[in-house]
Amino acid sequence: MPVITPRTLSGFMELLPGPQQQMERFLNTLRETYALYGFTPLDTPLVESAEILLAKGGGETEKQIYRFSKGDADLALRFDLTVPLAKYVALHAGELSFPFRRYQIGKVYRGERAQRGRFREFYQADIDIIGDGKLDVANEAEIPAVIYATFTRLGLERFQIRVNNRKILNGFYALQGLSEKSGDIMRTVDKLDKIGPEKVKALLMDDAALTEAQADEIMKFIAIRGSNAEVLAALEGYAGQNELFDTGLSELKTVTKYLAAFGVPETHFAVDLTIARGLDYYTGTVYETLMLDHPEIGSICSGGRYDNLAEYYTERQLPGVGISIGATRLFYVLQEQGMLNGELNTAPAEVLILPMTEDLTAAGQAATFFRGCEIRTQLYTEQKKFKAKMGYADKLGIPFVAFLGEDEAAQNKISLKNMKTGEQQLLSLVDAANVILEDMRVRNNGKLIKG
Repeated sequence: MPVITPRTLSGFMELLPGPQQQMERFLNTLRETYALYGFTPLDTPLVESAEILLAKGGGETEKQIYRFSKGDADLALRFDLTVPLAKYVALHAGELSFPFRRYQIGKVYRGERAQRGRFREFYQADIDIIGDGKLDVANEAEIPAVIYATFTRLGLERFQIRVNNRKILNGFYALQGLSEKSGDIMRTVDKLDKIGPEKVKALLMDDAALTEAQADEIMKFIAIRGSNAEVLAALEGYAGQNELFDTGLSELKTVTKYLAAFGVPETHFAVDLTIARGLDYYTGTVYETLMLDHPEIGSICSGGRYDNLAEYYTERQLPGVGISIGATRLFYVLQEQGMLNGELNTAPAEVLILPMTEDLTAAGQAATFFRGCEIRTQLYTEQKKFKAKMGYADKLGIPFVAFLGEDEAAQNKISLKNMKTGEQQLLSLVDAANVILEDMRVRNNGKLIKG
């Protein structure tokens, strides 16, 4: 039989055991932080009816979606977590309590061209707050607090949450007589960090067919800079001319007002009038989060307010606000930049028990005792030479090896070796467990990302 060469498809990530342990810690930190803010976990099917996923249809979505048939069913893999959420809320609206706060961390699939740091299969980590008919703007102020807590708990320090409001932008474009072109303008302005102001101005004139005077006015507006208070003060100069603009400005003031109370220092938050988000369904506050030392990476967390999540599935008005972290891409970047904390234990166990006798009874009892103490424990039963056994523990990075021979069993004790220091002690199971637990406490006290 011919041997098939094993390979991983382009655009799909496979990690070795050590990095996979880091990835699990990364995802668990996201889960724990989201739960801390009262978001409930949700899981939706990977496969949905293509009709459901493509309700809006058109554009890049239909080009990138993985679509297939099974019998008479027209099926597709989910390409994000927002559309499945919309279906879920529309289907279960009568059974849910609103506002409905959910988090979901799961894989999504997009058949786009694979490139460095961009994947076809990747984890997204989303939170959303969905209202029934109405949703208070205070919810939009809490989202930056979740973003800030998430990244600080991971260990990231140099980041900034940038916020804007689409109503301010739409109101401003209405003042310029450009309402019909507002979508095209915002998508162009959204490219500012990637292509620079000169090219953005050129695109506004060429693609959006603006006059040079109109393009200059837009570039002047989005160039407003300063502290949050200074930007808001500058925006007051446009107030009183357009109702939508005034509403957006009021909402932006509310968001900035509550930030300190919600635990977000001003050093990590900035009002930025260039932030628009490319998707048309955002209608109010919008967010993007940047790593200050790596602006070339782009946004690592983005989202915003939308008026009607499930308009394609129900007539019930379901406004919401949410953000998404491209978890796989962010993890890849952190790994590539050498920002992951190598001091954290990535071994599959804290202790490896090596029986030194044929009878495994005492070793099995010791393993059971350690596991009862919430200590991850491996019992090594392979008939190999001692050097090979120690090499196994060393290669996996297991912090402790416990030897159990006839002498130890007779004394109801165990010989515990610290693989880092080389120190070996003859201890009772209770004392050995305490030594391992203290090491776990110190070792696992660090954060995933190096400061």
